[in-house]
Amino acid sequence: MKTLICAPSVIGITMLFASCSIFVNKKSDPVSPSPTETARPIYVSTFSQRASAVRSYAMAKNFSTTYCFLVDMSLHSGRKRFFVYDLESNMVIMSGLISHGSCNETFLDQAKFSNVPGGNCTSQGKYKVGEKYRGQYGRSYKLYGLESTNCNAYKRAIVLHPYSCIPDEEIYPRVACNSSGCAGVSPAFFEKLSSIIDRSKKPIVLWIYK
Repeated sequence: MKTLICAPSVIGITMLFASCSIFVNKKSDPVSPSPTETARPIYVSTFSQRASAVRSYAMAKNFSTTYCFLVDMSLHSGRKRFFVYDLESNMVIMSGLISHGSCNETFLDQAKFSNVPGGNCTSQGKYKVGEKYRGQYGRSYKLYGLESTNCNAYKRAIVLHPYSCIPDEEIYPRVACNSSGCAGVSPAFFEKLSSIIDRSKKPIVLWIYK
């Protein structure tokens, strides 16, 4: 197995899993998006290209070739940007909102990226969705970074977990709450993801990109 080389961290990591903090969303504009704003046909080809890349990667690395999770951080956080992609049917079968890290700012409306321990940022790249455990937010899944851009994920305690401040439906132009770099989704969406993860015979690839 190829070993990822990370830059040495100057901060000792003593975090327990489920250490992601809640950062309160300060924006409360109740305006709803228009019908034209919710249509996003442009992402069909993008999904197809990324799904093809995940399929090849999964076959080579013994990951699931049935499903993958695609997270498009270029989208507004008030939009659904976590997509469950069926690799066999070549289509998105469900989607939901997801938090991004605060990067130690009071509130961060657009995602920034870092792999530095203690930075509380989201990290780009492919992840292995690992074992289930019970932490501060209840049932959660450990995430293992598979690239140099996210290879500190495990020791940073970056996980996939339910996050009560994330709603089920889109809230654009309002923005979603921040995390400490974890992938936080609504509790209801988390249950749907759990059903897919727990039934999968092989680990699922989660890919965060912008």
